[in-house]
Amino acid sequence: MPFKKLTLFTLVITSLVFSSCKKDEENIPSKLDDQLEDALSSASNGLGKAFYKMPTSTNLRGIPQDPKNPLTEEKVALGKLLFYETGLSISPLMPENKGEYSCASCHIAAAGYQSNLVQGIGEGGQGFGINGEGRTKDPNFEESMMDVSPVRVPSILNNAYQQNLFWNGMFGATGVNRGTESLWLPETPMGANNLGYEGVETQAIAGLVGHRLNVNVDPTILAELGYTEMFDAAFGDLPEDQRYNGITTGLAIAAYERTILANQAPFQKYVHGDLNALTEEEKRGAILFFDEAGCASCHNGAGLNNLEFHAIGMKDLKDNPQAYNVGDSNPGYLGRGGFTGNSEDNYKFKVPQLYNLKDAPFLGHGCSIGTVEDMVRYKNLGVSENSDVPNTQLAEDFTPLNLTDEQVSDIAAFVNDGLYDPNLSRYVPGSLPSGNCFPTSDPIAKDDLGCN
Repeated sequence: MPFKKLTLFTLVITSLVFSSCKKDEENIPSKLDDQLEDALSSASNGLGKAFYKMPTSTNLRGIPQDPKNPLTEEKVALGKLLFYETGLSISPLMPENKGEYSCASCHIAAAGYQSNLVQGIGEGGQGFGINGEGRTKDPNFEESMMDVSPVRVPSILNNAYQQNLFWNGMFGATGVNRGTESLWLPETPMGANNLGYEGVETQAIAGLVGHRLNVNVDPTILAELGYTEMFDAAFGDLPEDQRYNGITTGLAIAAYERTILANQAPFQKYVHGDLNALTEEEKRGAILFFDEAGCASCHNGAGLNNLEFHAIGMKDLKDNPQAYNVGDSNPGYLGRGGFTGNSEDNYKFKVPQLYNLKDAPFLGHGCSIGTVEDMVRYKNLGVSENSDVPNTQLAEDFTPLNLTDEQVSDIAAFVNDGLYDPNLSRYVPGSLPSGNCFPTSDPIAKDDLGCN
């Protein structure tokens, strides 16, 4: 009997040791891993993989945040619901559109938190389809009154890594906007910068007003929708007369947005230690991305973005026949220059993050590029497609890269699949306290979403 027990014990220990050794062998760095390690180290000035790691979305202390709006579980939970709450659309131009749209009408999880159309459509749209691709202009709504943007809807994915938001960086009182205070006119969206918050918070606050979700018009709507106790939990340190309004609503939404991180993408698993998370093709693409192709000169850090503005000559939405309510001239077409008024900034747009790009069928501020591979080919060619952009404004690095077709394909594979988080639905609530249909709730959208 003792012999049998010893034999069984030995077999168990041997099995565990063998399994552990096998796991270690499977995670032994290959030549590609060594090359990628060197490329990551070089691109990050020696910091290596740690420079690219995102925290989990529940590790609130590890997420970059505005000191004036510290993240709390209560605030994030509230913001998650408010972001989808169609009941906040209480200030539409047309009374019949009240309660029909939300922040998530334009920022759709299944589209990488972008729009699944060339423009997001708030008021003035109808329907939704499956993932927002079915939202169209309401035929009874005048095009000039539609709530649409003259540039592509930026993704809110990984917003925590951006101090200033929008393609021209106009939102945020810190970062690159220090020194632009004279432009923060109270009657404009930039007036929200005077509150002193970073871009995520400022955009959320200004967006509620600009997109006709202005709860300041009637703060009692928050109680009617069933949110009073959640506001009390999230903002209990504020007096009651300051607790339920557009600013606190925006701060809660911003807190939630900061937790929307693509931290389950293969590249994130890779930098956290799983060497098998990327395919060989994706590893080759990553090596090129962080080294020879020079992509990381702009797209770097955990969000693979930065706060610089560059002109690479892409077309504007005015050139897109699918766009609504866009004229031949608009400050939005001038990028950073449209905000600063400085001609040296004209046609320069903020460097965007690169995760989950394949979720949406359009890329670039004017939706002129269809796929990630098309975008890599465009940058490889290094020739402007927009005749409005003077060559003198183009970025110095926007020159032919002379990559082979195989190298282009490898980089596209890394961006398409290596940077793809397949589970963004984890950030979508199951229901709202109000019981409202979301993310849109006009009659056609309710049919599309099965809310009737």
